[in-house]
This record gives sequence, structure tokens and C-alpha cells, in this order.
Amino acid sequence: MPRPEKEAVVEEVAEILNNAKSVFVTDFEGLDVAEISELRRKCREASVGYRVVKNTLARLAVKKIGCEEMVPYLEGPSALAYSYDDPSAPARVIAEFARTVEKPKIKMSRFEGLFFGPDKVAEIAALPSKDVLIAKLIGGLNAPMQRLIGGLGGLVQKLVRTIDAVRAEKEKQE
Repeated sequence: MPRPEKEAVVEEVAEILNNAKSVFVTDFEGLDVAEISELRRKCREASVGYRVVKNTLARLAVKKIGCEEMVPYLEGPSALAYSYDDPSAPARVIAEFARTVEKPKIKMSRFEGLFFGPDKVAEIAALPSKDVLIAKLIGGLNAPMQRLIGGLGGLVQKLVRTIDAVRAEKEKQE
């Protein structure tokens, strides 16, 4: 590959590492073309990028942005799964795909600026999406108000029944 093309790849990988909310380095060894195509399709559906990259170019990009912790994990066939929106989406897509094919393996991850080895990936994959977390938060904030409204509604019903009973009692007396 000519030098300018290599420099462009290094720049692209550095941009991914700098701007993505999460990056997962995967080992795609043993996947055939059809399986890689299927994995890429699933990644696209989840707004996850999947980029196969040469380790030498990835190492240059990693050193360029000052993330030397990643260098030992850039051995063997490597690909980057990354997301600019939902940080746990790449882990969920890869873990779901790996349940059926048993590949790819995640070597390491850079999640919200923190580095994790392959042992933490299962925990990250189990995280709900950002939309689900927001819905849970709103539901949690809404629950006390709902209980208050329900309680006040019960008091109003009791008041109406009491007033109705008093009215009925007065009608009997007349």
C-alpha cells in the first residue's frame, strides 16, 4: 500500500479511537467471508462500525493518540468494533453474534475512555442501551408522582362516598 494510503488509515483509526464512545478490538480469526458479512450487517443495523485494520497501522494510530495500553492487544488478526452513540452496542452485537458462531473474540475494549480486558466484556454487553436506561430513569422519577396521584385519587373517592352517604342519610331522615 502506498504511503499516503497508509497515513490515511492511521488518521482514520486515530479518529475512531479519539471520538468513539467505545472501541472493542476483536480477533476475527476463523470467520469466513459470509460470517464476516453477516457480522458487518448486524453492526450496521445497530449503528456500530466494524473496521478490519492492520496491526502495524493500528499501533501507529494508538501511539499517535497516546493509548499505549492497547499495543499488547494488537496481535493476530484485528478488527475494531466501535460506536459513536451507544457505548455498549458493539459489545452486545459481538456477544450476540458469538453465541451462534463462537467468534469473534474480544481482545480488549476502550469504554468511555477506560481500558478493559476481555474479562469485563460480558458485563459491558449486559448493559442496557442508552434509550432503555433513559426510560428506566424517567420511570423511576415518575413513580413517586404516580403514587401521589393515586393516593390523592383514593382520598377524593372516599370523600365523595362519604358525602354521598351523608346525603343518602339526610334523604332517609326527611
